Amino acid sequence: MTSIEHNLQQVRERIAAAAARCGRAPEEITLLAVSKTKPASAVAEAIAAGQQAFGENYVQEGVEKVAELAAHPDLQWHFIGPLQSNKSRLVAENFAWCHTVDRQRIAQRLNDQRPASLPPLNVLIQVNISDENSKSGIMLEALPELAQQIATLPQLRLRGLMAIPAPESDYARQLAVCQQMAAAFHALKQDYPDVDTLSLGMSDDMDAAIAAGSTMVRIGTAVFGARDYARPSQQ
Repeated sequence: MTSIEHNLQQVRERIAAAAARCGRAPEEITLLAVSKTKPASAVAEAIAAGQQAFGENYVQEGVEKVAELAAHPDLQWHFIGPLQSNKSRLVAENFAWCHTVDRQRIAQRLNDQRPASLPPLNVLIQVNISDENSKSGIMLEALPELAQQIATLPQLRLRGLMAIPAPESDYARQLAVCQQMAAAFHALKQDYPDVDTLSLGMSDDMDAAIAAGSTMVRIGTAVFGARDYARPSQQ
């Protein structure tokens, strides 16, 4: 068993245990393996261990991996990093999901640049749930208007919400923030039938996110090992 295969097994067991504690089925929660700064060979190891959904934070690096691993057509590539307008075309043309839509202009560009030969791009609205100046995302009160705008765009499919809560070591406080996101997610589901995804939870707050109702957790280091940020990667 490779180290990545072993790591994936451990993460899946942790997801299953967290789900069991709150009476959920582990199948309700998708593991998104965050492969930023890792080579395509590491992703290939994860694929061999049964992983199919991968998250990339840097556009150019992600596009290169998508091309290198094109022999695996069943993979799901998710863009989960901040998206600059000048990179939107690469995301629209190469990824199946974008988690970081936080303004109408980006949504419009992704829609206009999505090739007609591909299915609509699955998008999540990023919410700045902890109101951090350093984080992308909209405030909760702006959510209904942006959701309405995205819903009119034929080459996009609004699937739900994403958030990166501020680091917090106390479980009860983690849970409270995650529950805020879950409430917004459930409200959105009432108005948009395609909404089914709450991308919430990373290694440190995964248990609280799952307890609150997350359907997708984004796990990087616990799967692939420590990241080497000296390795060149381009936005």
